[in-house]
Amino acid sequence: MNLTAAIKRQALDIGFDLVGIVRPEKLTEEATRLRAWLDRGFVGTMEWMESGFDKRTDPTVYVPEARSVVCVALNYYTTHPTQDRPGYGKVSRYAWGDDYHQVVGEQLDSLLNWICEQEPACVGKISVDTSPVMDKAWAARAGLGWIGKHSNLIHPNFGSWLFLGELFLNLELECQETPVADHCGTCTLCIESCPTDAIAEPYVVDARKCISYQTIEFRGEELEAETAGWIFGCDICQDVCPWNRFAKETHVTAFQPRPELVSLSLDELSSMTEEEFRAISKKSAVRRAKHRGMVRNAKHVRSRSKQAEGGSTS
Repeated sequence: MNLTAAIKRQALDIGFDLVGIVRPEKLTEEATRLRAWLDRGFVGTMEWMESGFDKRTDPTVYVPEARSVVCVALNYYTTHPTQDRPGYGKVSRYAWGDDYHQVVGEQLDSLLNWICEQEPACVGKISVDTSPVMDKAWAARAGLGWIGKHSNLIHPNFGSWLFLGELFLNLELECQETPVADHCGTCTLCIESCPTDAIAEPYVVDARKCISYQTIEFRGEELEAETAGWIFGCDICQDVCPWNRFAKETHVTAFQPRPELVSLSLDELSSMTEEEFRAISKKSAVRRAKHRGMVRNAKHVRSRSKQAEGGSTS
């Protein structure tokens, strides 16, 4: 077995569900689309998308020594339903268990260490969503799926419940992956189901209207959009996607839901101290919104719920 095949085999043995290897070429088409998206103001307050543009679209700027990119995906789907109940705020499925940055990062670290044992001259750089890297673009190039109209990666066997990561290596590996054809067809369920009309057109999301952006990345004092009961992230566009009928239960124990994170009491969260928030969000992606943001989100949803009931908002 040559090194390329051995790396793929090892990635699967470590626990990744999908793996592909591509050349670190400039993302020319993706750069054009990203520039148009930025120019339309859809980025909201995420200034880092602009400041890291060159690194994000050209891996030779971000990792000059890279000769190959190992792209991986890890299924996080569990069969537990989203809990939509009065007095509680909904949390996106991806944050129900342990923080994926740590889980995926640790597995990539194990893979890199194994590769370095085979090739001592190997140098690698790990990326899991926090680097100036277009994860979905690389995954699509590596044949791990296609980018759907809701802008998430979709795989025909796993749907869109996938965490992505990359390993940039200074090794010349065989790169013969075949991209997966777009199978969204004429379906527009994700566009029609978004309560804030955040999907401006197929494959283009206006982050400013997106519930996930509003509840996680937006740092304003007051939310600027309806959140439909969500206090961290949103799964609506994925829940309605027909391809997620094929989703499989994850084999990763760390992604199993913690009862306290599947949904959160709006009253309790609205008065939760920072210390209490740190306790329930330990090793969780929920910390991304910070204590202040989660309290703000809870108060927003609680207020909207009371207004809908015709009651007091105090």
